[in-house]
Amino acid sequence: MKKKLLIFVILIVIAIVLYVNYWKKYTGEPDRTGSWSQINQIVKRDQNWRQFVDNSSFQLGERKVKGSWSTNDEEEKYYEIKYGTYPSLDGSTVAVPMAIEFARQHLGLSDQDANDFVAFNTTHIAYENLILSTPNHLGMIRSTNTFMEENHPVDLILATEPSQDELQLAQENNIQLITRPVCYDAFVFITHKDNPIESLTVEQIQGIYSGEITNWSQVGGNDEKIAAYQREQNSGSQTAMENLVMKGKTMLPPNKIKVIQGMGELVEVVGEYENNKSSIGYTYQYYINTLYKNEDIKVLKINNISSQSDNLKNGSYPFTTNYYGVIRSDDKEGTAGQFLEWILSEEGQRSIEQAGYIPMR
Repeated sequence: MKKKLLIFVILIVIAIVLYVNYWKKYTGEPDRTGSWSQINQIVKRDQNWRQFVDNSSFQLGERKVKGSWSTNDEEEKYYEIKYGTYPSLDGSTVAVPMAIEFARQHLGLSDQDANDFVAFNTTHIAYENLILSTPNHLGMIRSTNTFMEENHPVDLILATEPSQDELQLAQENNIQLITRPVCYDAFVFITHKDNPIESLTVEQIQGIYSGEITNWSQVGGNDEKIAAYQREQNSGSQTAMENLVMKGKTMLPPNKIKVIQGMGELVEVVGEYENNKSSIGYTYQYYINTLYKNEDIKVLKINNISSQSDNLKNGSYPFTTNYYGVIRSDDKEGTAGQFLEWILSEEGQRSIEQAGYIPMR
């Protein structure tokens, strides 16, 4: 009886997945799972887009019929395709356009197909998938009704730096991670556009988030209580906040400060005028410039230094950070390691720059 019930549940889940993807195919509704739920902009190639990669050795493998569904009294097939020599990717929301550009360059996918093919689970789940060798089930190639090989584990992630919990998970599973920076970005602090404050010092930021500074008047602003927002534990931006900004200083506990689940939600709440003119939060510059725009926020300078690209390259902006290509050390000579080397090559770096990031080269 239990076995029959389990089989029934599995069939229901498969039916739901097929229906959702069928609905997406014929209605044009975007996928709002994983990282896509934190993106409010259309990700597409620039009008001056260029092809840098010729005759790529990173290609998808065998495609075969997986099953069929009924559409208007007809049977339509759907397929499964192996990853072949192309790695299974996962990662942080902020790295989605980078992976989409890679899919355009190597696989020749259209913008729509590349957007469906790249479906990230956000930072912490991506690290778990890589460390535990579990699959990323979200990607597909919609135009051909093709799902990705369902049991292939994640080979490589494009992500912000790992948290202590993620490093501990790797250690517990005897996994050594290889982490290579692939581009620059700025970790930025945002407030409402009507807040008169234009710059804060590193010490003032630390004071706000440790609870030592509680009113904007203490940093030269209006006599208003500071509404400080932070992200949940093990999110990419929370790890950066702890490692890059606080540097050992204790942040206020979650019951003393406002914790927001999701970068998009944090941007929205900081930009909400009626309740949060006195708010402050943090995110990545690429994210608010490219993936989630809000006209009601502004980026604060730090130590009177802006987060423009030159200040990231020369290191003068205090919160300069990187995004990383991360693989397991036991795959250094395999597909993941080879693809990571390509990312760091001239072709890879030009592709990253074309996607709007600041390359390492």
